[in-house]
Amino acid sequence: MATFAFALPELGESIESGDVVQILVEVGDKIAAEQSVLELETDKAVVEVPSPISGSVTAIHVAPGDKAAVGQLIVTLETDGAASTNEAHRPNEPLAGAEPEPAEPPTRVEMPADESISPQAPVAQETHPGTPAAPSVRRLAREIGVDVHDVPGSGPGGRVTADDVKRHARARAGPDEPGATCAGVPAALPLPDFGRWGDVERRPMSNVRRLTADQMARTWATVPQVTQYDQADITEVEQLRQQFAPKAIAAGGKLTVTAIALKVVAAALKRFPQFNASVDMATHEVIYKQYYHVGVAVDTDRGLLVPVIRDVDSKNIISLAVELTELAERARSRKTSLEEMQGGTFTITNLGGIGGTGFSPILNAPQVAILGMARSRIEPVHEDGQFVPRLMLPLSLSYDHRLIDGADGARFLRWVAEALSQPFLLSLEG
Repeated sequence: MATFAFALPELGESIESGDVVQILVEVGDKIAAEQSVLELETDKAVVEVPSPISGSVTAIHVAPGDKAAVGQLIVTLETDGAASTNEAHRPNEPLAGAEPEPAEPPTRVEMPADESISPQAPVAQETHPGTPAAPSVRRLAREIGVDVHDVPGSGPGGRVTADDVKRHARARAGPDEPGATCAGVPAALPLPDFGRWGDVERRPMSNVRRLTADQMARTWATVPQVTQYDQADITEVEQLRQQFAPKAIAAGGKLTVTAIALKVVAAALKRFPQFNASVDMATHEVIYKQYYHVGVAVDTDRGLLVPVIRDVDSKNIISLAVELTELAERARSRKTSLEEMQGGTFTITNLGGIGGTGFSPILNAPQVAILGMARSRIEPVHEDGQFVPRLMLPLSLSYDHRLIDGADGARFLRWVAEALSQPFLLSLEG
């Protein structure tokens, strides 16, 4: 018999930790290899963490509500014989749905069955040349110009973490760059003691809210953005939507304006390829993507999530309506996988169901554009010498001004507005 210490593996690019949602096993349980032992909520999704090996659970070192970091001991198993290296799940091996990264030596430990493991004890690492750091940490160091070998590690066994890299970058910047951080985002302003004026309550941000705050601040600080506004006359589209809504329901979806806008946007991206691109300032290149994966912002109880619908250009509106309905439901029920949150080339956000006459959405970098839709309403429109009631949809387009000029932004949004106003145009030109 041998004891196997299972540490939390790499969860995907730039994900260093997560909140334990639920423990799926109990001490004494016999589990099989690849059986899930816990649910973990990361910045992007709720994922199940599988055991890399079969055995009996002898100790569980985390509890619901705990924050677990990559490399942290989570479960101890008693196995039949020594666990081979091939059986062990390496901590840098991403879970299903996460982007694969180069392999590194595993964070694991084996010992006789009668030797106990303290929950606070660090997990031993196999020695290897060079500085111990996850691939995502090495990537961060490269991106901000830090030599990872110069960074003192604070993790188990001297492992370098993302925070170590950021601290080293800030320290290296010195007093000549006060307030700057390695990510190009100004440091947070110091807050006063709000308790001087009354009672206060502090609550930790959720993973989703923290990620959203970091991403929005980073994008706002590093990407020059412009927002264009327009309106689409969707009177005819609304009539068609109501006419074909039962067909979408029969297929298992809901025919919404967002589902229709997905198809319109895919056609617009083909006509205006600079909106389906990303900017690489390190090489001064523009990356034009030959696929059309559109993210749709979903309002959940945890905050804003943006699952991605892939190959929108090759799907009809009914199938898009079904997929959008299913993705939104999974996002709200915390069942969205990491893979479903990645790879988007453009984003749509619709606040029409809540209200408002317009808004300026912030880019979902490294995408270069995002389309916002507000609540449609009946307005008098002058046609043929008289005012007639028309259903008007407010549109807003935010875009990266490093790549997209104002004239191009206006042309793109006008094309989208006309395609929504004249459904025949999509068949004619799209």
